[in-house]
Amino acid sequence: MDAKQFDQQVGDLAATLGDATRRGIYITARQTPEPVTAGQVADLFGIHPNVARHHLDRLAADGYLRVTRRSAKSRRGPGAGRPAKRYEPTDKAVSVEYPARRYDLLAELLAQLVERLSPEGAGDAAEEIGHEYGRRLAAEIGFPADDGYDEAVRAVAAAMIGVGFETEARPAEHELVTRFCPFGDTAARHPHLVCRIDQGIVRGLLHDTSDISAALVMPRVSPDENCHTEI
Repeated sequence: MDAKQFDQQVGDLAATLGDATRRGIYITARQTPEPVTAGQVADLFGIHPNVARHHLDRLAADGYLRVTRRSAKSRRGPGAGRPAKRYEPTDKAVSVEYPARRYDLLAELLAQLVERLSPEGAGDAAEEIGHEYGRRLAAEIGFPADDGYDEAVRAVAAAMIGVGFETEARPAEHELVTRFCPFGDTAARHPHLVCRIDQGIVRGLLHDTSDISAALVMPRVSPDENCHTEI
């Protein structure tokens, strides 16, 4: 991918998910077991139903959601009739394919810079930076703070996917499994820094939750293994 294609991909993604409310609505739709309505979204985000419908229709138009309708058989009594318009997620991925060489070079140089400036406290500094970023990200997307442990773990995975990770939530096993890290080869060369950043991001996302107090990233041992984060 050349720089022009990369810029176009970022622009397309930002046009749809650049709005913080729309990102929150998208993540909510992905995390909710049943399709959502504009009314439900409006109540959840404190916005007018027409505004909620605009965001949902934009996500549907760009392929992130699709429209479905509840069966009329489930609606009885006064007001029964045409099924409510509902929205459910598609399989479209939310990711940006970064130009690997440019991105890895920047990550590598920054890792070396941190190690030279603070060789003793580099790991702690990396986790602190990750934690601050995770808290900002949580506020930006409207992270669900009081929906229980399972939903919080799923929301973390969704947030990590949104910033370039390939992360699977496994709440029953109290862990996240990451198959792809946007830091690339730098993560393998500097796991004591990169994994602490990742750990900080997860902790930052969970900062305002009441059920979860800690996260621990266990880096992969070999390139064909996954990273595991205990929560």
